[in-house]
Amino acid sequence: MTSDTLKDNLLTHVLTPVLNYLPTPVSTTFKDLYASNPTSLVVLLLSSLLLIFQLFSRPISKSDRSFKSVTTLLNRGEKTNEDIDETVKRYEGLFTDARTDVGANTTEEAIGKRADEYKDMVSSFYDLVTDFYEYGWGQSFHFAPRFTHETFTESIYRAEHFLALKLGLSSSKKCVDVGCGVGGPMRNIARFTGADITGVTINEYQVKVGNRYCKEQGVDDICRSTQGDFQHLDQKFSPSTFDAAYQIEATCHSPNKTETFTQVATVLKPGGLFAGYEWVVLPENGYDSSNREHVRIKEGIEVGNGLPTLATGKQVKEALEKAGFEVLEAFDANRGQFASNEIPWYQTLKGNYTSLTGFRMSHVGRVCTHLMCTVLETLRVAPKGTVRVSSLLNATALDLVEGGEKQLFTPSYYFLARKR
Repeated sequence: MTSDTLKDNLLTHVLTPVLNYLPTPVSTTFKDLYASNPTSLVVLLLSSLLLIFQLFSRPISKSDRSFKSVTTLLNRGEKTNEDIDETVKRYEGLFTDARTDVGANTTEEAIGKRADEYKDMVSSFYDLVTDFYEYGWGQSFHFAPRFTHETFTESIYRAEHFLALKLGLSSSKKCVDVGCGVGGPMRNIARFTGADITGVTINEYQVKVGNRYCKEQGVDDICRSTQGDFQHLDQKFSPSTFDAAYQIEATCHSPNKTETFTQVATVLKPGGLFAGYEWVVLPENGYDSSNREHVRIKEGIEVGNGLPTLATGKQVKEALEKAGFEVLEAFDANRGQFASNEIPWYQTLKGNYTSLTGFRMSHVGRVCTHLMCTVLETLRVAPKGTVRVSSLLNATALDLVEGGEKQLFTPSYYFLARKR
């Protein structure tokens, strides 16, 4: 039997029956890879098995984040498989023809639709991605400027501590985390400063997860999560409640930044400080709204992250000023990303092969994770819709990297403002 005959028999009798259970784009990719380089496909499949083995076969401790986030993904508690699938469909409906018709999601009508339904859009988005984010990223759902010889986690902590220092937080201060996610930054900043911090998130699932972590980590006496809409903070808190406020890559979800920042100003004491990192496109670095490729990248980032539309840094500053703030500082914290002593913020999304976390974030690792999700969903272990969420996040990772490499986008437009 020739090698070509053996190759054809393996494809016909072994691989094809297995690949038929996968979505057509995924199975086609594997078949093409097998046709061009059978060895690579074997390595890929073995890597998938290794990933699953490492996650499920090693000793598990109470603090093992990777295992807990995977098991949470497979056991969504009160949410049924039908809930997840319907949430995916509802979310995708807000981004009609995303990635197939460039410009369709940048029209006033499309942006207006997402703005009108932003509360459901953002809550649905985080219903879908929270466990994926924890699995791949940790409890702090954000990027950070990073120096060489600095680990990813160290850069995340430094970015959070930078805001805490700029705000002058201490054990005598009360602070609000606007759009807190599962509360990773809140807990880190509370431990660092001793400040009393209340986190607000629109997503009920994140509140439950965040408060459980606060209790597990022994900081529930100084920080907690509560469900609320940052467009309506005055419905949760009395005026002048807090000494300071911050947001980390959260108000990019706002359909009206002036309204959101006005709400932040309302709950701050006179002279209170507000700091944050905002997702923006960068016309000063060449982003051009009339450039089809630039719009494609922008829309890809929006659909993959539950955003009405991306603003510019100038628009963020204008919204702060209209809301009653004096802008003290504002700049792209990633402005030096190509310096010899820095690592580009998007490098983590490109992954590496020196650690399990790095492998998961690499292109091959994301394919392996997608394959794992496909198998688990097919076996009805993971909820229906899991694979579609995985596809969504894989696609937007590529858009984020491209936006970063071309300096069209930054997730870390830093600002510090004082309430007038």
